Amino acid sequence: MTSLTLAASPGPTLRLTVLVPAFNEAESLPELVSTIGVELAKIAGGTEILIIDDGSSDGTLELLRGIAAGNPLVRVVSFRRNYGKSAALAVGFAEARGEVIITMDADLQDDPAEIPHLLLRLDEGYDVVSGWKQNRQDPIMKTMPSKLFNAVTSAACGLRLHDFNCGLKAWRREAARSLEVYGELHRYLPALSHLQGFKVTELPVRHHARRYGVTKFGSNRFINGFLDLLAVMFLHGGSRSPLHFFGRIGILFGAIGGLILAYFAVIWVSGQWLRVRPLLLFGVGLVILATQFISLGLLGEMIARGQQQDRTYAIRDRIG
Repeated sequence: MTSLTLAASPGPTLRLTVLVPAFNEAESLPELVSTIGVELAKIAGGTEILIIDDGSSDGTLELLRGIAAGNPLVRVVSFRRNYGKSAALAVGFAEARGEVIITMDADLQDDPAEIPHLLLRLDEGYDVVSGWKQNRQDPIMKTMPSKLFNAVTSAACGLRLHDFNCGLKAWRREAARSLEVYGELHRYLPALSHLQGFKVTELPVRHHARRYGVTKFGSNRFINGFLDLLAVMFLHGGSRSPLHFFGRIGILFGAIGGLILAYFAVIWVSGQWLRVRPLLLFGVGLVILATQFISLGLLGEMIARGQQQDRTYAIRDRIG
């Protein structure tokens, strides 16, 4: 079984990579590749279209083999199974040869004609330009939760964007490859870049209604999105050490509990009879909690240190 670790891709450096994660989008891909090619023909310097087939089951790989055979701009990496959009982006960022990386979805809702506008905005000195679907062509069951998601994320990470989850974005390669993309963190990539110190902005882009296939939107995204936001703020919000995070809570509880127990110790030393009081039990409980939080921080630190290794994804095929 072939595998791919997240390391820099070999090969010549190009001006631009258009990175397209695709899962069961066989009907859309021929037109998408054609329209992207029209835009790339206007750009000076080497370009490529990198498609990550995320374990599709609708004949996407066979279709891409035919497309790549007739189009030298197209490269394909195909997963053996579906890992999710975050995994596809992580591998795509590692494989991309372009100094600039444009990401877009494979469902034809993102417009390749926006590529030159994204590049111009990037040339203004930004590291990441995130698309803003100002006139979004999606049903209300997707648009309303997204507005809440964007508002909460903006408040939590301090980056004011209207649309964090737009698939159409422009990245300088340094910014893209600095990201740790796993699970479902693809929703928070602009926030992660901002928290790492990169300059992030947004640009209104055209958005089209879906013409083929079905949406990958599910109700579990609400719960997963909230949990992922907690992970972003904890792991990337300036306190990377589990021991520092949980240890601070433990020290606070321990200090309060210790003061309470010290008070009762003074009473006992002075000769007064100690009785089981709620305050005494509260102090003992705080000390126990303090021990547990510090122990949790130590365990988290050991796990974090033990997992500092590259993630590996099983690759079924590589074309180009």
